[in-house]
Amino acid sequence: MTPLQQGPTCAWCGRDIDSTGRGRPRKYCSQACRQRAYEQRNNVSGTQIPASAVILTPERAEQLKDSLFELRCAAEDIATAVDGGEDPDEVRALCEELVAMARKIEKLRS
Repeated sequence: MTPLQQGPTCAWCGRDIDSTGRGRPRKYCSQACRQRAYEQRNNVSGTQIPASAVILTPERAEQLKDSLFELRCAAEDIATAVDGGEDPDEVRALCEELVAMARKIEKLRS
C-alpha cells in the first residue's frame, strides 16, 4: 500500500486492523474494543439513541471542531501550493500530512 492508502479500521476506536486475509474481515482491533462496542449497544437499548450513535463530551466535541478547522486549513495550504506552482514533491508532502491529520481525526474515541 502507498502512504495514502489505508487498510480496514476498528469500528470502535478507528485504529488500523491487521488482517490475515483469511476468513471474515475483523470489525475490531482487540477484544477490549469489541467489549466497549457491546457495552454501548446494551447501554442504549430501550432508548431513542441509535446503537450506532457516538456520544462525545463537550470537551471532545470542541477538540473535534478545532481539528476539523486545522484540517480545512491544511487543505487550503495544498490548494495555495498547487496554484503557486509548487514543486510536486512539496505538494505530495502536504497531501501526506493532510491524510495523516484526517486519520487522526477519524479516531473519535481516542
